[in-house]
Amino acid sequence: MNLIIDVGNSSVKLAVFDRGKLLHQQQMRGESHVEQVMEVCDRYPELERAIVSAVGELDEKMIKVLSVFCFVHMLDHKTKTPFKNSYATPQTLGADRIALATAAFYHNQKGNTLVIDAGTCITYDMVNDYGEYLGGSISPGLNMRYRALHEQTSNLPLLKFEAPFDFIGNSTQSSIQSGVINGICHEIDGVIDQYNSRFTDLTVILTGGDAHFLSKRLKNTIFALSNFLLEGLNHLLEYNKP
Repeated sequence: MNLIIDVGNSSVKLAVFDRGKLLHQQQMRGESHVEQVMEVCDRYPELERAIVSAVGELDEKMIKVLSVFCFVHMLDHKTKTPFKNSYATPQTLGADRIALATAAFYHNQKGNTLVIDAGTCITYDMVNDYGEYLGGSISPGLNMRYRALHEQTSNLPLLKFEAPFDFIGNSTQSSIQSGVINGICHEIDGVIDQYNSRFTDLTVILTGGDAHFLSKRLKNTIFALSNFLLEGLNHLLEYNKP
Protein backbone atom coordinates (compact mmCIF):
# COMPACT_ATOMS: atom_id res chain seq x y z
CA MET A 1 0.00 0.00 0.00
CA ASN A 2 1.42 3.38 -1.06
CA LEU A 3 1.04 6.90 0.30
CA ILE A 4 1.35 9.76 -2.20
CA ILE A 5 2.00 13.37 -1.16
CA ASP A 6 2.02 16.10 -3.79
CA VAL A 7 3.17 19.48 -2.47
CA GLY A 8 2.10 21.98 -5.12
CA ASN A 9 2.36 25.76 -5.32
CA SER A 10 -1.25 26.27 -4.24
CA SER A 11 -2.21 23.16 -2.28
CA VAL A 12 -1.01 19.85 -0.83
CA LYS A 13 -2.68 16.64 -2.00
CA LEU A 14 -2.54 13.26 -0.35
CA ALA A 15 -3.60 9.90 -1.77
CA VAL A 16 -3.46 6.21 -0.88
CA PHE A 17 -3.05 3.52 -3.55
CA ASP A 18 -3.30 -0.22 -3.16
CA ARG A 19 -2.10 -2.28 -6.14
CA GLY A 20 -2.77 0.62 -8.49
CA LYS A 21 -6.26 1.37 -7.14
CA LEU A 22 -6.95 4.78 -5.60
CA LEU A 23 -8.44 4.21 -2.14
CA HIS A 24 -8.25 7.65 -0.58
CA GLN A 25 -7.65 11.23 -1.66
CA GLN A 26 -7.75 14.54 0.13
CA GLN A 27 -6.50 18.10 -0.13
CA MET A 28 -4.72 19.12 3.05
CA ARG A 29 -5.35 22.53 4.57
CA GLY A 30 -3.40 24.72 6.97
CA GLU A 31 0.31 25.39 7.35
CA SER A 32 1.17 22.14 9.13
CA HIS A 33 -0.02 18.81 7.77
CA VAL A 34 1.46 16.54 10.43
CA GLU A 35 -1.83 15.63 12.11
CA GLN A 36 -3.57 14.96 8.80
CA VAL A 37 -0.76 12.67 7.64
CA MET A 38 -0.81 10.81 10.97
CA GLU A 39 -4.57 10.31 10.69
CA VAL A 40 -4.18 8.70 7.26
CA CYS A 41 -1.32 6.51 8.49
CA ASP A 42 -3.46 5.36 11.41
CA ARG A 43 -6.39 4.71 9.08
CA TYR A 44 -4.23 2.64 6.70
CA PRO A 45 -1.75 0.70 8.89
CA GLU A 46 -0.79 -1.43 5.88
CA LEU A 47 1.12 1.49 4.36
CA GLU A 48 4.63 0.42 3.43
CA ARG A 49 6.01 3.18 1.24
CA ALA A 50 5.46 6.86 0.56
CA ILE A 51 6.61 9.24 -2.13
CA VAL A 52 6.79 13.00 -1.71
CA SER A 53 6.79 15.36 -4.67
CA ALA A 54 7.41 19.01 -3.82
CA VAL A 55 7.38 22.07 -6.05
CA GLY A 56 6.01 24.22 -3.22
CA GLU A 57 7.30 24.76 0.32
CA LEU A 58 7.91 21.46 2.08
CA ASP A 59 6.94 20.77 5.71
CA GLU A 60 10.09 19.06 7.03
CA LYS A 61 8.35 18.04 10.29
CA MET A 62 5.75 16.17 8.25
CA ILE A 63 8.50 14.17 6.51
CA LYS A 64 10.14 13.25 9.83
CA VAL A 65 6.83 12.03 11.24
CA LEU A 66 5.96 10.14 8.06
CA SER A 67 9.29 8.30 8.09
CA VAL A 68 8.28 6.73 11.41
CA PHE A 69 5.37 4.97 9.72
CA CYS A 70 6.91 3.89 6.40
CA PHE A 71 9.78 4.17 3.93
CA VAL A 72 9.80 7.63 2.31
CA HIS A 73 11.07 8.35 -1.20
CA MET A 74 11.75 12.02 -1.96
CA LEU A 75 11.24 12.60 -5.67
CA ASP A 76 13.98 14.57 -7.42
CA HIS A 77 15.95 14.54 -10.67
CA LYS A 78 17.98 11.55 -9.44
CA THR A 79 14.89 9.35 -9.13
CA LYS A 80 14.93 6.45 -11.58
CA THR A 81 12.28 6.85 -14.30
CA PRO A 82 10.76 4.36 -16.77
CA PHE A 83 11.16 6.80 -19.65
CA LYS A 84 14.30 8.15 -21.31
CA ASN A 85 14.83 11.71 -20.10
CA SER A 86 16.14 13.91 -22.93
CA TYR A 87 15.64 17.19 -21.07
CA ALA A 88 18.78 19.30 -21.52
CA THR A 89 18.85 20.32 -17.82
CA PRO A 90 17.38 17.35 -15.93
CA GLN A 91 18.51 18.80 -12.59
CA THR A 92 16.05 21.69 -13.10
CA LEU A 93 13.08 19.56 -14.16
CA GLY A 94 10.25 19.92 -11.64
CA ALA A 95 9.06 16.90 -9.68
CA ASP A 96 5.53 17.44 -10.95
CA ARG A 97 6.66 17.24 -14.57
CA ILE A 98 8.63 14.04 -13.86
CA ALA A 99 5.47 12.51 -12.39
CA LEU A 100 3.32 13.63 -15.33
CA ALA A 101 5.79 12.21 -17.85
CA THR A 102 5.73 8.92 -15.94
CA ALA A 103 1.93 8.84 -16.02
CA ALA A 104 2.01 9.56 -19.75
CA PHE A 105 4.50 6.75 -20.35
CA TYR A 106 2.31 4.16 -18.62
CA HIS A 107 -1.00 5.53 -19.94
CA ASN A 108 0.00 5.38 -23.60
CA GLN A 109 3.03 3.14 -24.03
CA LYS A 110 4.43 3.23 -27.56
CA GLY A 111 2.26 6.26 -28.33
CA ASN A 112 2.77 10.02 -28.57
CA THR A 113 1.36 11.80 -25.52
CA LEU A 114 1.11 15.47 -24.61
CA VAL A 115 0.21 16.21 -20.98
CA ILE A 116 -1.19 19.63 -20.12
CA ASP A 117 -1.32 20.43 -16.41
CA ALA A 118 -3.53 23.46 -15.76
CA GLY A 119 -2.67 24.59 -12.25
CA THR A 120 -0.79 27.55 -10.81
CA CYS A 121 1.24 27.37 -14.01
CA ILE A 122 0.26 25.61 -17.21
CA THR A 123 2.88 23.02 -18.10
CA TYR A 124 3.10 21.12 -21.38
CA ASP A 125 5.07 17.85 -21.35
CA MET A 126 5.72 15.56 -24.30
CA VAL A 127 6.53 11.84 -24.25
CA ASN A 128 6.98 10.33 -27.70
CA ASP A 129 6.26 6.86 -29.03
CA TYR A 130 9.83 5.77 -28.24
CA GLY A 131 9.25 6.34 -24.53
CA GLU A 132 11.38 9.49 -24.59
CA TYR A 133 10.59 12.63 -22.61
CA LEU A 134 11.32 15.60 -24.86
CA GLY A 135 10.35 18.55 -22.65
CA GLY A 136 7.61 21.09 -23.31
CA SER A 137 6.78 24.57 -22.05
CA ILE A 138 5.55 26.56 -19.05
CA SER A 139 3.16 29.50 -19.03
CA PRO A 140 1.08 31.38 -16.40
CA GLY A 141 -2.07 29.70 -15.12
CA LEU A 142 -5.52 31.25 -14.79
CA ASN A 143 -5.17 32.82 -11.35
CA MET A 144 -1.66 34.05 -12.13
CA ARG A 145 -3.01 35.92 -15.16
CA TYR A 146 -5.75 37.57 -13.13
CA ARG A 147 -3.25 38.59 -10.45
CA ALA A 148 -0.80 39.95 -13.03
CA LEU A 149 -3.47 42.22 -14.52
CA HIS A 150 -4.36 43.53 -11.08
CA GLU A 151 -0.88 43.82 -9.57
CA GLN A 152 0.91 45.20 -12.62
CA THR A 153 -1.64 47.96 -13.29
CA SER A 154 -3.13 50.80 -11.26
CA ASN A 155 -6.84 50.39 -11.88
CA LEU A 156 -7.73 46.87 -13.00
CA PRO A 157 -9.62 44.84 -10.37
CA LEU A 158 -8.67 41.37 -9.14
CA LEU A 159 -11.28 38.93 -10.43
CA LYS A 160 -12.04 35.26 -9.98
CA PHE A 161 -12.47 33.30 -13.15
CA GLU A 162 -15.87 32.75 -14.68
CA ALA A 163 -16.99 31.99 -18.22
CA PRO A 164 -17.37 35.18 -20.30
CA PHE A 165 -20.81 35.79 -21.75
CA ASP A 166 -19.31 36.87 -25.08
CA PHE A 167 -15.81 37.14 -26.47
CA ILE A 168 -16.43 40.88 -26.83
CA GLY A 169 -16.35 42.34 -23.33
CA ASN A 170 -18.58 45.39 -22.84
CA SER A 171 -17.17 46.36 -19.43
CA THR A 172 -13.79 46.26 -17.74
CA GLN A 173 -14.72 43.12 -15.82
CA SER A 174 -16.14 41.27 -18.84
CA SER A 175 -13.14 42.39 -20.92
CA ILE A 176 -10.78 40.86 -18.36
CA GLN A 177 -12.83 37.65 -18.25
CA SER A 178 -12.80 37.44 -22.04
CA GLY A 179 -9.10 38.20 -22.28
CA VAL A 180 -8.01 35.69 -19.67
CA ILE A 181 -10.37 32.81 -20.45
CA ASN A 182 -10.37 33.07 -24.24
CA GLY A 183 -6.66 33.84 -24.26
CA ILE A 184 -5.76 30.75 -22.26
CA CYS A 185 -8.06 28.50 -24.32
CA HIS A 186 -6.63 29.80 -27.60
CA GLU A 187 -3.15 29.21 -26.19
CA ILE A 188 -3.89 25.60 -25.26
CA ASP A 189 -5.62 24.86 -28.57
CA GLY A 190 -2.75 26.50 -30.45
CA VAL A 191 -0.13 24.45 -28.61
CA ILE A 192 -2.09 21.24 -29.29
CA ASP A 193 -2.23 22.15 -32.98
CA GLN A 194 1.54 22.64 -33.02
CA TYR A 195 2.15 19.23 -31.48
CA ASN A 196 -0.40 17.58 -33.79
CA SER A 197 1.50 18.94 -36.79
CA ARG A 198 4.66 17.14 -35.66
CA PHE A 199 3.47 13.96 -33.91
CA THR A 200 1.10 11.40 -35.40
CA ASP A 201 -1.82 9.93 -33.45
CA LEU A 202 -1.23 12.33 -30.58
CA THR A 203 -3.03 11.65 -27.30
CA VAL A 204 -3.66 14.81 -25.25
CA ILE A 205 -4.21 14.60 -21.49
CA LEU A 206 -5.53 17.62 -19.59
CA THR A 207 -5.14 17.57 -15.81
CA GLY A 208 -4.71 19.95 -12.88
CA GLY A 209 -7.03 22.07 -10.77
CA ASP A 210 -8.45 24.10 -13.66
CA ALA A 211 -8.77 21.17 -16.08
CA HIS A 212 -12.51 20.66 -15.59
CA PHE A 213 -13.29 24.33 -16.23
CA LEU A 214 -11.07 24.55 -19.32
CA SER A 215 -11.90 21.18 -20.88
CA LYS A 216 -15.39 22.34 -21.90
CA ARG A 217 -13.97 25.31 -23.78
CA LEU A 218 -11.31 23.68 -25.98
CA LYS A 219 -11.89 22.82 -29.62
CA ASN A 220 -9.37 19.96 -29.63
CA THR A 221 -10.18 16.46 -28.42
CA ILE A 222 -8.58 15.85 -25.03
CA PHE A 223 -8.87 13.42 -22.13
CA ALA A 224 -9.52 15.20 -18.83
CA LEU A 225 -7.95 13.08 -16.06
CA SER A 226 -7.96 14.77 -12.66
CA ASN A 227 -5.72 12.25 -10.83
CA PHE A 228 -3.08 11.90 -13.53
CA LEU A 229 -0.21 13.36 -11.48
CA LEU A 230 -1.06 11.22 -8.44
CA GLU A 231 -1.11 8.12 -10.64
CA GLY A 232 2.29 9.07 -12.04
CA LEU A 233 3.71 9.38 -8.53
CA ASN A 234 2.34 5.97 -7.62
CA HIS A 235 3.95 4.47 -10.73
CA LEU A 236 7.27 6.07 -9.78
CA LEU A 237 7.10 4.68 -6.26
CA GLU A 238 6.44 1.19 -7.61
CA TYR A 239 9.24 1.59 -10.17
CA ASN A 240 11.70 2.59 -7.42
CA LYS A 241 10.92 -0.17 -4.96
CA PRO A 242 14.02 -0.87 -2.84
